[in-house]
Amino acid sequence: MDRVIGRAFAGRSEVIATGGMAATAHPLATQVALEVLRQGGSALDGAIAANAALGLMEPTGCGVGGDLFAIGWDSASRQLYGLNGSGRSPSGLSYEQVLAELKQRGLSTFPTHGMLTVSVPGTVDAWFSLHQRFGKLPMSRLLAPAIQYAEQGFPVTDYIACSWQESLTALIDEPGAFRSTFTINGRAPRKGEIFRNPDLARTYRILAEQGRDAFYRGELAVAIDGFMRRNGGWLSLGDLSGHASEWVSPISSSYRGYEVCQLPPNTQGVTVLQILNVLEGFDLRGSGFGTPETLHLMIEAKKLAFEDRARWYGDPAFAKAPMERLLSKKYAAKQREQIDPFRAAARYDPASAIVGVGDTTYLCVADSEGNMVSLIQSNFRDMGSGIVVPGMGFGFQNRGELFALEPGHPNIYAPGKRPFHTIIPGFVLRQGSPWLAFGVMGADMQPQGQAQILTNIIDFDMNLQEAGDAPRWYHEGSSDPTGGVMTAGGRVSLESGFSYEAVWGLMTRGHRVRSAIGVYGGYQAILRDLETGVYYGASEGRKDGAAAGY
Repeated sequence: MDRVIGRAFAGRSEVIATGGMAATAHPLATQVALEVLRQGGSALDGAIAANAALGLMEPTGCGVGGDLFAIGWDSASRQLYGLNGSGRSPSGLSYEQVLAELKQRGLSTFPTHGMLTVSVPGTVDAWFSLHQRFGKLPMSRLLAPAIQYAEQGFPVTDYIACSWQESLTALIDEPGAFRSTFTINGRAPRKGEIFRNPDLARTYRILAEQGRDAFYRGELAVAIDGFMRRNGGWLSLGDLSGHASEWVSPISSSYRGYEVCQLPPNTQGVTVLQILNVLEGFDLRGSGFGTPETLHLMIEAKKLAFEDRARWYGDPAFAKAPMERLLSKKYAAKQREQIDPFRAAARYDPASAIVGVGDTTYLCVADSEGNMVSLIQSNFRDMGSGIVVPGMGFGFQNRGELFALEPGHPNIYAPGKRPFHTIIPGFVLRQGSPWLAFGVMGADMQPQGQAQILTNIIDFDMNLQEAGDAPRWYHEGSSDPTGGVMTAGGRVSLESGFSYEAVWGLMTRGHRVRSAIGVYGGYQAILRDLETGVYYGASEGRKDGAAAGY
């Protein structure tokens, strides 16, 4: 593709630096990460400091009441590592109790908010697990900037202010301190308004002084247990004390000579690899970016992969997915044969082998020694469950919403089980070396967004910033891991940057298309030039984020 055409998509240049790089969803969090790097911290130190700041500044996307996943490159061992920092469902809440609760409320699926959706928060343990292995500076130093901002206040940014307001209606009357913690006189803070969270500063101070056990065994855990008991919740001290993150080996698949790496289930990372495996058999470069031919093939590849996602993905401790077969090139070739190049499929059956909208933060950090970390952290939908323990300054996630209730399904609810997770950090190796840490936020958008970023870079020769700023498509309505089944082909939303010919070409192939309405994600990325060691950073203009280096 002509590079001049590609540059039409870029809202700004890439950020280029040699000493270190950070890209996060908030400019102040990016500055926090860089300051940690300048003081001798590792990439992982910078990521934790930024994530703590984002838990304050972007409560619409993340916080210590949620879960965390990370993929990173350790330059000392020249190894890629993965961490699953997701929590489990309450051990004292049985499947039968869930059904009884839902029946009493007149529901057939999990609610979107409230006590029934709460699972063990894994973020704090993930921070300390990562820090113990790869950190250089003390945790007190990493949490200090977020504590200072929480006490003195920070100006709320544009996109976050909008998301904050949208979350209030559903959450403001949940049990606990949501209203007093996250509103100003009952409303969301406005763009540019100073917001403080002294309760979160107190929680961070306790973690800095007492460590992770304060959250899972000590005073914070005891307070959480007592609040849950008094307010009809199921999360207990035993659930918290029994939690531990899990070190996992990333899984990967090649795409045109690049090794694309993801984390295994209970995440949906395998979906990215399956999409790319199918697309590898098509000449996307020849058909061109944004043409109806290319868009049709990518959307159909997404639909195929999401059928497997709905059928197989869940907590591997309860159900093993056939990963080797799902990721084989032979399987991808058979899947590819199902695609009609001239007609959209109304449904696909997974081979025998209402996730919707979510709110997440993604960040990546790289240091002067060549360490790189790709980290994603979330409370899931809106600002989580709406459950806030008084005095703590954070809300609990509502990941329990993503359990299925269908008997025999790999993702069916069970006590002490990790739910299906949408959040996926992305990483790419080239010639066995770290090349790209990247992510695209937004629940179902994440795997289809990652596939679009990678094809933009690899197939269409866009630079890191162009790849993020290029218009995106978003397909919804696939079968999902909570039990929903695609029967009418779903619906495609297209950003306004696509041509009329592209829209009409999809419609003539049978796609149901709408313009501009969709969840197109938020993108951050760091790329390392393998010859010079120079870092390139990017953060798109759809949200408030920023990339910066030194």
